[in-house]
Parts: sequence; structure tokens; C-alpha cells
Amino acid sequence: MVCHANTARSVMAQLMLERMLVERGANGAIRVSSGGIANYARDGMIASLDARLALRDEGIHLGEADFASTDLRRHRHLLAQADLILTMTALQKQMLGAYAETSDRLVFTLREFSGEDGDIEDPATQGEDVFRACRDEIKRCLEKSMERLLAILSG
Repeated sequence: MVCHANTARSVMAQLMLERMLVERGANGAIRVSSGGIANYARDGMIASLDARLALRDEGIHLGEADFASTDLRRHRHLLAQADLILTMTALQKQMLGAYAETSDRLVFTLREFSGEDGDIEDPATQGEDVFRACRDEIKRCLEKSMERLLAILSG
């Protein structure tokens, strides 16, 4: 899961997908990770408070020490190891295309992978309600694409 800084959208997507996989009995068989691709992405940032609050509403409790962001520009080997890369925006997908490590990887925006058009916009600085709406959009796209995701990752 990729977004700009790896502190909100990709974090929510990673944790919700991990839970969905556990609920479907695929826990442990598929590893989910996330990272940021923007120039301001850094290793070790904590997940945003608004993202943690939005996840708590879903029963996912993420403490400050439970997550640290990953700068994918510094850890390109993670891209090379991925079977599937899902970005939040078309720009992030385009940015990943500049790295040789993604040349033979499946790369989609999350909405594209779920059969829709458009981006999942960054909720940063827009408050809890916008974060909840973003979380709900990510969850809906993940649920809509779960069969396709499991087919790719198990096959």
C-alpha cells in the first residue's frame, strides 16, 4: 500500500486489509506492508492521530509505538519484493513507474484495482470527518476487490 508520506491513507489501508485477511482465514499467508513515495516521506514517522482515531472507530487500536513509516525511495527492495502494489493516487502510481524495481510488478491505484476511476484523496489537515470518509472509501474499495486480491496473491 502506497501513499505520499505513509502516515494516513496507506496505514489505514494496510491495517484494514490485514484484518480482512485474518477474517477470511488468510492471516500469515499474505504479508501486507505500506510505504510513502513523496519527497517528504521519512522512515520512522508515526501514524497521524486522525488516522488512528478513524481506525479506532473500526476496532483497530494503533498506538504511537505500533507503527513507523517507511520511505520507499530509500527502501526500493520492498517494491521489488511485492507481488502487488496499490497506490492511493494515479500520481503515486506514475511516481513508482520511475523505479526499475516496479517494472515487472503489478501496480494499480486502489480505486482502479476495485474497478473504479479516480483517486483516494489525502485527508491531511482536514479533520476527523474527512479521515473517516477516507477510511470508509478505502475499506469499500478493499472489500470490493478482495476476491481479485486473493486470486492474485494466492496464485
